[in-house]
Amino acid sequence: MTRTNGHASTAAAATALPGPRPGRRRRTTPAVALLGAGAFLATATLAFPGLDRAGASSHREAPLIATSPQLDNTDVYAFVSPDRTDTVTLVANFVPFQEPNGGPNFYPFAADARYNLNVDADGDGKPDVTYRFTFKNQDKRGTSTFLYNNGPVTSLDDENLLFRQTYTVEEIRPGKSSRVLVDNAVAAPSNVGKASMPNYQALRDAALTDVPGGGRVFAGQTEDPFFLDLRVFDLLYGGDLSEVGQDTVAGYNVNTIALQLPKNTLALNGDAARNPVIGVWSTTERRGFDIVTEDGKNRDWGKYIQVSRLGNPLVNEVVVPAALKDRFNALTPDQDAKVPQLVDRVKNPEVPQLIEKIYGLKAPATPRDDLVEIFLTGIANAAGGPIKADLNSQLLNKDVDPKKFVPAEELRLNMSVPPAAKPNRLGVLGGDLAGFPNGRRLSDDVVDIELQALEGAAVTGKLVPALAKGDMVDVNNKNFGAAFPYVGLPEYWAVNRALPKG
Repeated sequence: MTRTNGHASTAAAATALPGPRPGRRRRTTPAVALLGAGAFLATATLAFPGLDRAGASSHREAPLIATSPQLDNTDVYAFVSPDRTDTVTLVANFVPFQEPNGGPNFYPFAADARYNLNVDADGDGKPDVTYRFTFKNQDKRGTSTFLYNNGPVTSLDDENLLFRQTYTVEEIRPGKSSRVLVDNAVAAPSNVGKASMPNYQALRDAALTDVPGGGRVFAGQTEDPFFLDLRVFDLLYGGDLSEVGQDTVAGYNVNTIALQLPKNTLALNGDAARNPVIGVWSTTERRGFDIVTEDGKNRDWGKYIQVSRLGNPLVNEVVVPAALKDRFNALTPDQDAKVPQLVDRVKNPEVPQLIEKIYGLKAPATPRDDLVEIFLTGIANAAGGPIKADLNSQLLNKDVDPKKFVPAEELRLNMSVPPAAKPNRLGVLGGDLAGFPNGRRLSDDVVDIELQALEGAAVTGKLVPALAKGDMVDVNNKNFGAAFPYVGLPEYWAVNRALPKG
């Protein structure tokens, strides 16, 4: 007699569906004006319009993936590394809303899944390289204890750490044999607390692993770097903007995979000077069936099936309608343009209509070809959209064949844009070309940016005054690090209690 876990239902249903510091705000000063740009961005003088002031992640965004948090991709980031400007850092987070006290099992990666970072350099919506993370469990608890650790843990191989995970990273390129970049690396454990892990920073540092060719990799628990007020779902902040200003995900943790690689490793034909633009997204895959046999052993059957996908923030959460969310998680980017309902929701988004209904602010005229540029093609004059700029479309790469280019939802990054000395949280809309939607940095306020973009700011160059304050959560509750992997150390105090003094 055997029993099956519910993994098959997630995949089958998906394919069956129809076609800083707490409390501190920052002000921004007026930035440069929008100028027409015919030159390539690396030497262009343009910027987006100056904005005098100023959603987002994929936390539980689709019905089916909400039941499998280990596989749920919450956010993707891609940016030129500020301290190693010849490299790019890719970050993907999983397992949303981790309450730090969620023992005794805490929050491991799924050992029966594949976590993928995908890069499209030629604009065909298919990965030119995939970095695949797979995890294994080392569980020494057996029948003797329920504890995650039975004493202070001072190193990753400390005998007091009773549960740990190791992982492998493979580099997969079409037409070539896969290459193992890292084997049996140790993931940083969940942060149990000060008594159990008196120096978590040391554990984090020990979990950083070198990658051949000049890269680095990290996997483990981190503080959730996303920041926003999730009261957006209560009729857009209470219907009168009275429900704003609280960082809803403050205090929660996520699981992170982060990879830092030389630009040429990611660029088309290995040449970041000629081909600096890449598209990035993350996916998770799981086998169709996980069978537990009479002897208590797990057996995986069936093909791996994609069950989660994330590129740009906000897309699946508030652009894609409910009936398409699970299908979107199962699609590959090259299929996006073949789903008319999905393209229609980009060209005629719901959020501006809701804002008009609730706040009386007239929605921009449709079709929204500016949003097609932001979400599906990247921004470039060659894309033929209303945003007159060359920013982050693969059409800017010299070796791209325009005939093979397809609209595809990806987080696009122009690697030739250097990191900003003083990053602006509004990214490109604040005159900072190194920020979202040109990639995504940890500090980019993507809720406020996308709210204004949905209201047409990328074309008009002006904030909607009534919404200029956004959700009033402008910075993360914890400062980010200055070096890889940049994300903050995981919290260890309960979300529902005050932090200790000092």
